[in-house]
Amino acid sequence: MAFPVEEKYIIAAEDELGIEFPECFRFKMIEENGGEIVTEEDDWQLFPFFDQSDPKRISRTCNHIVLENDNVKASEHFPTEGIAIASNGCGDFLLFLPSLQDRKILGSEIFLWTHENGIIEKIAETIEELNDN
Repeated sequence: MAFPVEEKYIIAAEDELGIEFPECFRFKMIEENGGEIVTEEDDWQLFPFFDQSDPKRISRTCNHIVLENDNVKASEHFPTEGIAIASNGCGDFLLFLPSLQDRKILGSEIFLWTHENGIIEKIAETIEELNDN
């Protein structure tokens, strides 16, 4: 279930990950922290930002984006500079890659990373192109 999140929790995740998320993603997540998106390839669960505002939100966001990225970085062939934003539950991830101008700022393009072969394929220019559910 998606629900709003305060921007301070996004900033905290950015500090932990050492990056900045694209504005379009930040705005989407402020309005709906998590949720599902659908692509031609699969259905995806967006990783929420860890919301510590109350026990219920802590419980709902325990699979937060920082924790999930700590876990996925151990995967063979996962790009070292990639930041996973969603999972299909079968080992594949949607991710952002750093912009060419500044490696600390993520580009807005969404990529599919396939765990079987480590192939990275661009699937959208921005998060807005993907179907929300």
